[in-house]
Amino acid sequence: MVMSLWRQPAARVGLLAVVAVLCVIGFMTLNVQTDWVFILEHRGSRLLALLLTACAIGVSTVLFQTITHSRLLTPALMGFDVLFVLVNTLVLLVWGGAELAAWPPSLRFAVQVLVMVAVALLAFRLLFSGSVRSLHLMILLGMLAGMLFRELAELGARVLDPSEFGISSGVRQASFNRVNTSLLWASSLGLALAGLLLLRWRRYLDVLSLGRDIAINLGVAHGRVVLGIMAVVAIMVSVATVLVGPTLFFGLLIANLAYWFTGTQRHRWTLPASVLAGIICLVGGQVLLEHLLSSTLPLALVIELAGGLLFIALLLRGVRQ
Repeated sequence: MVMSLWRQPAARVGLLAVVAVLCVIGFMTLNVQTDWVFILEHRGSRLLALLLTACAIGVSTVLFQTITHSRLLTPALMGFDVLFVLVNTLVLLVWGGAELAAWPPSLRFAVQVLVMVAVALLAFRLLFSGSVRSLHLMILLGMLAGMLFRELAELGARVLDPSEFGISSGVRQASFNRVNTSLLWASSLGLALAGLLLLRWRRYLDVLSLGRDIAINLGVAHGRVVLGIMAVVAIMVSVATVLVGPTLFFGLLIANLAYWFTGTQRHRWTLPASVLAGIICLVGGQVLLEHLLSSTLPLALVIELAGGLLFIALLLRGVRQ
């Protein structure tokens, strides 16, 4: 009876939810040595940022792998998170720091997201339309694109005046300890908007995972739906990047953990499982390193190392097959 229940994806997702809740409780209660008002303000804002990041990266990675039909490709591996950093720098260069400084931070973020969506859709069409490319070529193109975007962002940052650089909201290196809490509510609204847009295409997700030809034969307007989902991915990548910075392998790690743990490809289970896996990795990782081990080791380094090893393992398994 227990084994048959465990084989159901709902039971496995439920277990992930229990572990995630325990991680959240531990994050908010362990080693509390001051008043709860300060704890709720300090830890609560960090916790909200980590929850938003886990949701944005987990959902965007699973969606991107659905429309690209590969468990190896992620928005980060294709350079889309670094693209947001570049877009952030370009917006400062075009509008000027003096003018943007007068704008509310949420308005600046909204402009950056709109530009990011437009550029990401263009890049997606250039990379994934036309003739079918090999997986290894797509990974190589993504790596090269990420390097190019990063170097262009660094070049633009050197051109900026120091006062203009100070209002930049783009984080250039991933950090789960120093999260950007100034844009929490704007990020929450952006994530809610992406979720509402996703509701429109949610019933097509399982069909899209079957392949382009099958989806078209089943009556799905493949091109329009894929571009809509890509817009959702771009918004979520923007939210995650503005909060913690660009991550390379975190999405790959939690998405594949979701596939493995649920044992299914159905999005009604893989999407929440990826979010819960992200919460466990981020919040549980902070609890383990900060409160239990009292370690100064950056969580981002540990996660990127684990994700990098998983990427190599998946790549080698694909080559052998």
